Amino acid sequence: MGKKIYVHVADDHKILIEGIIAVINTDEDIEIRDFSLTGQEVIDWFKKKENKADVLILDITMPVLDGFEVLKYFYDKRINQKVIVLSSYDDVKIVQEVLSLGASGYISKNNAGEHIVKAIKAVANGEQYFSDDIQNQLIKAISGQRARKGDMPEDFLFDSLTEREKDVLRLVTRELSTGEIADRMNISHHTVESYRKKLLRKLNVKNSVGLAMYAVKYKLV
Repeated sequence: MGKKIYVHVADDHKILIEGIIAVINTDEDIEIRDFSLTGQEVIDWFKKKENKADVLILDITMPVLDGFEVLKYFYDKRINQKVIVLSSYDDVKIVQEVLSLGASGYISKNNAGEHIVKAIKAVANGEQYFSDDIQNQLIKAISGQRARKGDMPEDFLFDSLTEREKDVLRLVTRELSTGEIADRMNISHHTVESYRKKLLRKLNVKNSVGLAMYAVKYKLV
């Protein structure tokens, strides 16, 4: 094990923070140093001399002060804080804006579980890191191809879910077991697992963290 990497997580949804922390805790080289639910809490935390983090995981849309304002605070104060933006938005203009304000990485929330540990290690080592979908957007922008704007594809994916699939998604996000979901919906364990696999495939996410991101975004929890 090498030197510990200390991480602070900022997002306005506690359930997402818990999911991200659960993934980070699977790696012994990384240690969580607290979390914030608003942009103002982030700034207040870092203002205290005893509080330091090698990497800040930062959401864009937060109350009081948003992620842009947090980045601008570090930028204006010339604070060399390594930041990875974690966001539902994949508009290339937003990515370029946060990079201009000093962010070192950008991960879409749909792929957070797959990329977060690798991103933290890369950024802590002085590198930039982007999840695959964001990297593709940047390549398209550089090459002159039309980059996707906003999060319309996510909306399309979510709208493709049946009401029954949305019910399963809601219960999965509440951390109910397969048996509990089966009892609640009066279906078999096998059917629950079938729904779970369909959700992962339809929403193009890797695990329950990705499913939770969707559930929060579309106000299912």
